[in-house]
Amino acid sequence: MPALDGATEWLTPEPLGPAELRGHVVLVNFWTLTCINWLRQAPHLKAWARAYCDDGLIVIGVHTPEFSFEHVPDRVRQAVVARSIRYPVVIDNDFAVWGAFANHYWPALFFIDADGVIRDEYYGEGRYEESERLIQRLLGVERDLVAVESVGVEAPADWDHLRTPEPYLGYGRSERFVTRDGHTAFDARHAYEPPERLDVNRWTLSGEWTIAGEAAVLEHAGGTISCRFHARDAHLVLAGGNDVPIPFRVLIDGDVPGLAHGVDVDEQGNGVLREGRLYQLVRQRAQVEDRRLDVTFLDARAEVYAFTYG
Repeated sequence: MPALDGATEWLTPEPLGPAELRGHVVLVNFWTLTCINWLRQAPHLKAWARAYCDDGLIVIGVHTPEFSFEHVPDRVRQAVVARSIRYPVVIDNDFAVWGAFANHYWPALFFIDADGVIRDEYYGEGRYEESERLIQRLLGVERDLVAVESVGVEAPADWDHLRTPEPYLGYGRSERFVTRDGHTAFDARHAYEPPERLDVNRWTLSGEWTIAGEAAVLEHAGGTISCRFHARDAHLVLAGGNDVPIPFRVLIDGDVPGLAHGVDVDEQGNGVLREGRLYQLVRQRAQVEDRRLDVTFLDARAEVYAFTYG
C-alpha cells in the first residue's frame, strides 16, 4: 500500500500512517463530491465501515477533485457532513495519493490486507456483494451481509431504463451540444437560441452564456439549460460564481414536475443553488419515458458542469 503522506489535508484529528494502519484491513476509496457513481456507492462504504470496524477494518476516503470548485476544503467538509460520513477522509488536491496508487477513476476501491498488500481493486459502482465478501475474507470473519439503505440521490440507478449518457458542459469535454444556428463561442459571452426540435440525448442553451473549459456560465438572469433524456433520474452538477444563492425553476415537458420532482426541487419545480454539488432535479415515479428538462436560473453567474442520469 502506498503511503498517504502526499495528502494535502486530513479531515480527522490525526493523520493515519503506517503505525496506525498496521495490522488492519484497509479499504481506500477515491471519490469526488459531485460524482453520481460515488454517491450511489457511499451507502455501502458507510455500512461496511460501521459493521466491520470492531473486526479491524479501516475505510479511508481520498477526495481527489474533478472540477475546480471541488478543491475548496470547506466544500468537502460540507459533503462529509451531508452524507453522514464517519470514516477518515483525506483531501488529495494535488493528486499525490491518486498518483501513488496509479488510479484513473472515480470512484475506485483498493482492498489492502493486514500486511499492507493490495489484494484487489475495483472501479465504478456495483459489485457490492463480492466486495463485502472479500472484506470478510481479509478480516477472517464470515456472517450475513450488512443491510444497506439507499434513498434520495444515493438510491441505485434504474439501469433497465437508463439510455442517456452523461455529457460534460464545458468545452474541454463537451459533446452532444446543439444550437439553432450551430455556432458555439469558447471563453466568450454569446447569446444562444435552442433548436426548434431537441432530440433525445442532446442538450442546449437559451440566453447569454459563456462556455468555458469546465462549465457553461450564465451571464444574464433568465437563462435556461435544456436536455432531452431517457432515464428515471436527471441530475445537474452546479456551482455559483459568487456563492450567493441562485433560485432556479425546473420544467419537465414544459410543465411543473409534480410527483416527478427530484430531491432538490419541489412539486412546482422550485429549487435554489446554494453550494457547488450535484442536484437531483427529476425522479420519474411512473413509467420512464423520453423527457425534456428545462432549468431556468433567475439570477446570473450560475455555473453548469455536467448532466448525470440514473
